[in-house]
Amino acid sequence: MKDMNQKQYLPEIPADNDLETILSEAVWAAHSLFRRGKTSGSSANLSVIHNGVIYISASGTCFGTLTTNDFAAVAPDGTVLPGKKPSKELPLHRMLYQSDAAVRAVIHTHSTYSVLWSCTSYAAAHPFNCVPPITPYLGMKLGPVGLVPYEKPGSEELFAAFGNALGKSSGFLLNRHGPVVPGRDVMDAFFRLEELEESARIAWELRNETDFPIA
Repeated sequence: MKDMNQKQYLPEIPADNDLETILSEAVWAAHSLFRRGKTSGSSANLSVIHNGVIYISASGTCFGTLTTNDFAAVAPDGTVLPGKKPSKELPLHRMLYQSDAAVRAVIHTHSTYSVLWSCTSYAAAHPFNCVPPITPYLGMKLGPVGLVPYEKPGSEELFAAFGNALGKSSGFLLNRHGPVVPGRDVMDAFFRLEELEESARIAWELRNETDFPIA
């Protein structure tokens, strides 16, 4: 069931920009995340949607060396168009695009503090809002973050669990895996992902405090 409150976080569909410009922004975001240690190796993926076609980082690509030529194209019906092979986690991206037309970009990483926080008892006890809003900025930038139960990466079980979580939160944290964040465009998804990871870092640093602050 779609959460009507989610519209406050994704209020409108921005006008499509030139595809090359959009992919260049995606590459910048990928390089920035890799350079600052928010992901490593070939573990992350990101996508944008343009004129109904999903452009997702190709299987085996690295955020540190990603170029605008490293994207696979996927038609609206899920058909992979000639060219690169898409990331195996394409279904996560497709579900987000299908769930809300305002979503125009998706980023998924294995960022350290988000993964650490996903393993905590607090996260398990708050599956629809698993990252505590210690500062107000997570709520202002993203909103509640849902915890998706662990399943093997790229598996049908993971995709089913993710589908069950849709509509209940604005962003998602795959248990023992990493965040998946949608946005109105690449930079919106990037800023939201950054806020989620920073909020997870703050929560992790304060995890042993007896008086846990909540904004």
